[in-house]
Amino acid sequence: MKIGEVAERTGVAARLIRYYEQQGLVSADRADNGYRSYTEAHVDRVERAAGLIQAGIPTRLVKVLLEAEDACAREEPTCPDEVSQLLATELDGLDQRITCLTRSRDTIRRYLAQTRSNASGTT
Repeated sequence: MKIGEVAERTGVAARLIRYYEQQGLVSADRADNGYRSYTEAHVDRVERAAGLIQAGIPTRLVKVLLEAEDACAREEPTCPDEVSQLLATELDGLDQRITCLTRSRDTIRRYLAQTRSNASGTT
């Protein structure tokens, strides 16, 4: 399939898919005419990369995670010490962001519940 179809199926803009390719997150096959050619595996990879990036993980680390997943699928060792340290540091940051987001979500829920309660005349 062509990049436009991958973009449509994943909700990721074609130019962003090209950026993922430049960053080494996705590696498209090339047809004889030079056009990128994608498979279902590419669709899954783009979705996975986009999800990780949306979660706040930097692309350099997304690449490491995707490569580790690939190595795991091939049943190869996946986590050298340097990668392990990078992941541990990123995990701490993710935990902090999750805590902050959870607190924000809970505040919004309480506010909406109070607003609805006040609007209906109950206290």
